[in-house]
Amino acid sequence: MATNIGMMDSAYFVGRNEILGWINDRLHLNLSRIEEAASGAVQCQMLDMTFPGVVPMHKVNFDAKNEYEMIQNYKVMQEVFTKLKITKPLEVNRLVKGRPLDKLEFRQWLKRFCDSINGGIMNENYNPVEGRSRGGKEKSVKGASKASKSLQTNNMHHHPPVTTSTKPTGLKQAKSHAVGGGSNSSAEVQALSKELAELKVSVDLLEKERDFYFSKLRDIEILCQTPELDELPIVVAVKKILYATDANESALEEAQECLDESLGLEAAEEEEGEEVEEEAEAEEEETKT
Repeated sequence: MATNIGMMDSAYFVGRNEILGWINDRLHLNLSRIEEAASGAVQCQMLDMTFPGVVPMHKVNFDAKNEYEMIQNYKVMQEVFTKLKITKPLEVNRLVKGRPLDKLEFRQWLKRFCDSINGGIMNENYNPVEGRSRGGKEKSVKGASKASKSLQTNNMHHHPPVTTSTKPTGLKQAKSHAVGGGSNSSAEVQALSKELAELKVSVDLLEKERDFYFSKLRDIEILCQTPELDELPIVVAVKKILYATDANESALEEAQECLDESLGLEAAEEEEGEEVEEEAEAEEEETKT
């Protein structure tokens, strides 16, 4: 069970769109943005699909929007981690209000973890929509769009049409407001479009930089795996840094200790070898005399 996955694992190079597609496909949802899965409810259901019956879905709130509601969902997830003996640290504060990268990394880990169970084979007997119906709320989940449409149809059949009046409707008011502030709206759209273009350029540059450094680390890893170099102290120390699983603590100190210990042993062996050679030379000189 892949509970501890190193930061250099391929799992952490899966893109946002692939994660989003994986969630929508597995849980029969129609999320348009990865941020819509920030409440923790989707993650709980993904674990429920992977380990049926382990997650108390009646405690999961699919309509969570406030921090305290999201925290409750992640508490449910923590209980599941404890039951399954998953050692992955669940940093709730960072997942609720941390950086987008922290949230993405957790979803990348979750995909890698779920794919490692039963070879990633989907549980065909699991009904995601039925699973969500066992949750606390489900109003904000787009997977329930069919139910909302049927309710709208029933309302249209059972309620008489609204009679017209001399007062402008909400739609007309909205149109008149849009016409009045058209120039401002156009300027805002242009500004947002420019900002979006700049953000896309920044993302592309960051991805290229990430790939550049990853390729270098991969070359170092391949070099360290050379059989002739595998047992060298410096190679052992480098591997400790490459394969460290704790993202919050640096492995440099541990690697340095390992290297110092190895070098200390080598120095002691060299001194011992020199002493043996000196003793042998002394014995040889005594024999000659």
